[in-house]
Amino acid sequence: MPASLFSPIRIGGLDFPNRIAVAPMCQYSADDGVASDWHLQHWMMLAMSGAGMVTVEMTDVERRGRISHGCHGLYSDACEAGARRALDAARRVAAPGTKFGVQLAHAGRKGSCRRPWEGGGPLPAGEDPWQTVSASAIPYAEGWHVPEALDAEGIERVVAAFAAAARRAERAGFDFIELHSAHGYLLNQFLSPLSNRREDAFGGALENRLRLPLAVIAAVRDAAPGLMLGARLSVTEWTEGGITVEEGVAIARAYREAGLAYICASSGGNAPQQKVPTGPGYQVHLAEAVRRGAGIVTRAVGLIDDPRQAEEIVAGGRADMVALGRAFLADPRWVWRAAAALGADFTPPPQYARAAALPRKWVEAA
Repeated sequence: MPASLFSPIRIGGLDFPNRIAVAPMCQYSADDGVASDWHLQHWMMLAMSGAGMVTVEMTDVERRGRISHGCHGLYSDACEAGARRALDAARRVAAPGTKFGVQLAHAGRKGSCRRPWEGGGPLPAGEDPWQTVSASAIPYAEGWHVPEALDAEGIERVVAAFAAAARRAERAGFDFIELHSAHGYLLNQFLSPLSNRREDAFGGALENRLRLPLAVIAAVRDAAPGLMLGARLSVTEWTEGGITVEEGVAIARAYREAGLAYICASSGGNAPQQKVPTGPGYQVHLAEAVRRGAGIVTRAVGLIDDPRQAEEIVAGGRADMVALGRAFLADPRWVWRAAAALGADFTPPPQYARAAALPRKWVEAA
């Protein structure tokens, strides 16, 4: 029986050759948002992986929306040109049928931080910090910058920034856009009662907390009508008072009704006190809940690195696709190994064909 992981799928008008996705992974290696030579080689490596869906890293829609000084962006002509350069190079070496997307985001109160290998955490006064923004003036954690609560003008500016970045994404040549409304970034901050204590039309009931994300979705759809649109969503926040699975499914349903084609079902990131039961596939049940409860294509993500586990997720109907991050950093030929493990057909680039038999030999010897 053919491997489900290697079966094609159509999402929002786009045809993907398999159910394997590269999850977006921050590289913290841009220069004022502009993709560097690091991105050039990194995107080319991912393009050659054989994954049908490649979503490049969290890409910020304005300078103050970055996590760090090294974050990738699409808020200037230079950013757009850098993304086009790296994407054009990736397409030239990509496996047949590979589709490329960009994850548009705004860090909100989790911005103005050091790169992870510099210690992470808020930038001190001597390292060019900036004023962060959020739904409410509540810092992420003790010792973090206190964000400015966005007023009506600020909210309009954020929506306009997402729309402008979407236009740049379309001109740069991406096939789809993924909106980041997970992991405690700005859209998640508006969705969550942990970070949204507003008393206006953007706070309180879920209907109001959805108002900004839905406005962003509408603006992005209008700005880039030719691109398929999906989102990464924190389906639950793993802490009392935060978004529950039931509420996460309701958000996914609202996103589908607003025109989104898929949900990447993730979780957490908005509360330092969260208690996340991490382990292989620890978020798959969230994808399953969204798929069944919201009626939308779902992508499972989170410590999935075993090909047989990935196959079971898709074959069992728990998710439509699986997304891998660290597994591709550790093994850019993960798709070859998965094909060997599952007995699926996979054709490597002709330049690498002489090595095609090795993954099967390694799998058999394991």
